[in-house]
Amino acid sequence: MSNQATARTAHEIALAARHAEIEARIAQENARPHPDNAIIAQLKKTKLRIKDSLAAA
Repeated sequence: MSNQATARTAHEIALAARHAEIEARIAQENARPHPDNAIIAQLKKTKLRIKDSLAAA
């Protein structure tokens, strides 16, 4: 496997981990008695950008 392929795989793994982290933060915010919709919206936008990056990789 070439270094470029290894780097791409490592990058995809890092993106997937970040995506999972954001998903957990969204769930945590939704579990609060009064979730902050602005925070949730921002997290969802970030999660979508990461998902798009994963799809393009």
